[in-house]
Amino acid sequence: MTIRTTPNPLIRWIGRRLTQVNDRHPWSHNHHFHPWILRSLPPSTGRALDVGCGRGDLVATLAGVVGRVDGIDPDQVMAYVAATRFAQEPAVHIGRRTLSEHAAAPHRHGTYDAITMVASLHHMDLAEALLDARTLLRPGGRLLVVTLTDPVSTADQVWDVLSALSNPLIGLVKHPRPVREAGEEQLIPVKDPAWSIDELRQEAARILPGAVIRRREGFRVTLRWRKPGSEPAEVSAGGAGR
Repeated sequence: MTIRTTPNPLIRWIGRRLTQVNDRHPWSHNHHFHPWILRSLPPSTGRALDVGCGRGDLVATLAGVVGRVDGIDPDQVMAYVAATRFAQEPAVHIGRRTLSEHAAAPHRHGTYDAITMVASLHHMDLAEALLDARTLLRPGGRLLVVTLTDPVSTADQVWDVLSALSNPLIGLVKHPRPVREAGEEQLIPVKDPAWSIDELRQEAARILPGAVIRRREGFRVTLRWRKPGSEPAEVSAGGAGR
């Protein structure tokens, strides 16, 4: 699992007490939202972009239902791992670049039916990333984000307590059999968020009017936005690489 750190002493105390339970019943906070992403995709998604694809776990999930999947990650190791993983998959394309670099190419503007960001938005400048995603989406396309936010308000702190308490319960359901040995060291780059859910809402209201933002389990926040315009037309997998 990947959770952000927090200065809240109560959360840190609870975290220390629950660490042993969490380690014995681990679950991936990011993989947990893959079904939500699949349910939220537009109909007949022909082309999708996964931003901050890491090792390619979500790319693999999307590849089963999307005609073409592009994955980008600025980290050299992560991009190499993902590119190697999908080297034999002609409908998957992995690139080592940032979202801003990807969006700088005019031929990519308005080409994606869906853009996903799982635990990557908080690594980027918030306004710039939302603007780039809006530019890359075609009319009717969806932006689907699972992110971390900085807990600054009382409501944020309360939600953190609830997340900390529910975390081991979810682990018991998802991974009932205890793990006896520690897993492999986490290689994915991590960073604490620099903005709050209220700041996310303010920027989304300005850049992505109508975006739906919600607090979720596992210390996460989701954002779902549909770019105004017609839904993407149905395409076959063979013609999805447009």
